[in-house]
Amino acid sequence: MAASVSSLAILPSSIRGSGTKNFDLRLKPTNSLVLSVSSSSNYRQNKPLRVLASVSVSDPAVRSNTPDDLVASILSKVKESDGGVLLKTEEHQKVAEVARELQKYCVNEPVKCPLIFGDWDVMYCSRPTSPGGGYRSAFARLFLKTNEMIQAIEAPDIVKNKVVFNAFGFLDGEVSLKGKLKALNEEWVQVIFEPPELKVGGFEFRYGGVSEVRLQITFIDDKIRLGRGNKGSLFVFQRRN
Repeated sequence: MAASVSSLAILPSSIRGSGTKNFDLRLKPTNSLVLSVSSSSNYRQNKPLRVLASVSVSDPAVRSNTPDDLVASILSKVKESDGGVLLKTEEHQKVAEVARELQKYCVNEPVKCPLIFGDWDVMYCSRPTSPGGGYRSAFARLFLKTNEMIQAIEAPDIVKNKVVFNAFGFLDGEVSLKGKLKALNEEWVQVIFEPPELKVGGFEFRYGGVSEVRLQITFIDDKIRLGRGNKGSLFVFQRRN
């Protein structure tokens, strides 16, 4: 149970084989151009070919290639999605598309960026049951309603994860973890968590054991942070006011 709960904000992963990626902030990604050639069945050599061009990017924000527009776009896609649970397959694909574009604007060495500190709402995960582990499984959601999923990163190296829920419509509870953060390279971080703490009604107790999780930071600014586990899960965090 402890390992699954600890995936609230940072998914277990392995750093083996992951390379360092540096991005030039001056780069401007371009839309791919699709060329198609059409001709009639009565083709003659003296007939010129007709070339059609079309842009294959669907999201206007992706076409604009501005970080502010991309941030607004990805937040609009994950808002009120219950951490991604309510999204359809094609909607997950659109979130991933915008995230790939935002990654091109990531600062060099994001693990050293002071913007990582603060309180964050876990807005989305491409594997919706990952944040919160067993408390977010399909079975648990039958009688547990998630109210908040929060990650706090405190200088210099403290991470606190918390899922706040309501059970059976009348019983409030929360599960939380506290861990120590360590930078593995310019993009990857590792957190060693203490055993989780569960509070339900007036009861409070710890269970399970120590757990380890890792995450790659793929984009960060003053509004959002994107992360990806080594198994490919995409996370979207929004800074709390």
